Amino acid sequence: MPPPQLNVYRHDRDTRALITLAGEIDLATAPQVSKALAECLPDGIRSIDVDLTAVTFCGASGLNAFLTAFRLVTDAGMTLRLHYPSQTMARVIEITGTGFLLHPVLTGRARSHRVPVAVGGAL
Repeated sequence: MPPPQLNVYRHDRDTRALITLAGEIDLATAPQVSKALAECLPDGIRSIDVDLTAVTFCGASGLNAFLTAFRLVTDAGMTLRLHYPSQTMARVIEITGTGFLLHPVLTGRARSHRVPVAVGGAL
């Protein structure tokens, strides 16, 4: 079985970064996520948006990478928001009480299947 693949794309505009992830986020690929998010810190980025539309799997290592990055960027006065996780990933985020990571408006893959997710804690 081939190792999981994750493609990471970054597009900056002024002080905002859009990071688009495609593939699987697990123990083997979570370091790629951590690296991509950490590289925004010294680049003058103030807001990081992560598009999860093309993520097919996100395990505990991936969630941990997002939580670690959230702490780092928040401590630096920046923001990090996850956008469009799969319904399964949104449910895991909700169950674990980490809904503060999500963009509060919409989640899901297809426009007809996007549903609001309860966001825990203050934004």
